[in-house]
Amino acid sequence: MLALSTDSLNGYGLNRIFAFAKEAGYDGIDLRIAKKQYDTQNAAYVKSLSDKYDLPVIAIQLPNPTPKRLEKTIEIAKEVGCKVIIVQPPKIFSVRQTSWLKKQVPKLRAKENISIALENAPADMILGFIPKHAMNNIVEMKKFKHACIDTTRVASRKQDLMRLYKTLSKYLVHVHLSNVRGSKHYYRPDDGILPLESFLTKLKQDKFPGSVSIKVNPKYLQAGNDEKVMKNLKEMKDYYDKYFTNIDA
Repeated sequence: MLALSTDSLNGYGLNRIFAFAKEAGYDGIDLRIAKKQYDTQNAAYVKSLSDKYDLPVIAIQLPNPTPKRLEKTIEIAKEVGCKVIIVQPPKIFSVRQTSWLKKQVPKLRAKENISIALENAPADMILGFIPKHAMNNIVEMKKFKHACIDTTRVASRKQDLMRLYKTLSKYLVHVHLSNVRGSKHYYRPDDGILPLESFLTKLKQDKFPGSVSIKVNPKYLQAGNDEKVMKNLKEMKDYYDKYFTNIDA
């Protein structure tokens, strides 16, 4: 299934984002919980939009997960019928948060019957040599059991996407799809340095059971110009269909 991440149209209201996704032919929505965007935290409202546009919430992104935030997000997920929550790696000095994620999340998965997946960390450094985030390597992602790959972060860290996928394929539940073109990160998937055609085709051939979300910077969709936004969304959907949907498994 192909979802549209609400990150991609940040600045628009949720109602407009659902409308864009529906008209462009996407299969669902990848909802990012945003601290100051209260509609994203209103489960009843999100559910009403999902019903109105007949678009399921396929995944929910939770930045800076804490016990309280994750508990709230699980409640939202249950109300809207979402089975995947994606959490970000904690900051390197957040020792208690890191310990909680490692020890308690597996118990929550079992209790709530929901996938809680760790996304690969950004390339950010402190003082140029200390990783900004804990749980920032492949070993930690495998230990976490449920994984999400952000393709732009793979490029930022100069990793081999196909090799990373091979290592994590057993644990992979979701993909955030974007490309890197020069200094432009979170660019449209159909133009850039990453081998996304091969990656999507491999996902299909391996019968990937999860979902893919388009997660790009709104400026590369020309946000603010509705006609151009729709054109870009449809072109990215066509790209996904060419290298995933229409590939024989």
